[in-house]
Amino acid sequence: MKRLTFESYKRSNGHDEFIEWLRTLPKKDSAKLLRTIDKTEEQGLLVAQRLQWVKKIDVNLYELRSKLGSNIQRALYFHVQSNRYVITHGFTKKTQKTPTTEITHALALRAMFQLGGFHRS
Repeated sequence: MKRLTFESYKRSNGHDEFIEWLRTLPKKDSAKLLRTIDKTEEQGLLVAQRLQWVKKIDVNLYELRSKLGSNIQRALYFHVQSNRYVITHGFTKKTQKTPTTEITHALALRAMFQLGGFHRS
């Protein structure tokens, strides 16, 4: 089985919301989320779903899930092709349900990516 790869979405102007957000998090929180991403890449989506590291949000829109104490971090992503996935952005979850504004934002970034406004990071 070919290993999954996650990359963050970098706009043509160089803006990368996921990386910029990640830098604002406490070190332990960002490290935990990055470990979750690494483990998902290594072990695959079936294991990640079983362990609740990932969750389907919408058609071709998912969230990577990380929790450290009361801090709940989420990164939204979508599937591109083969084993390639793109993370649109991240946010700190404060409610039980994923906020509609975050989903709408991820869908807008996915549309921009699909229109060709992207660079690999």
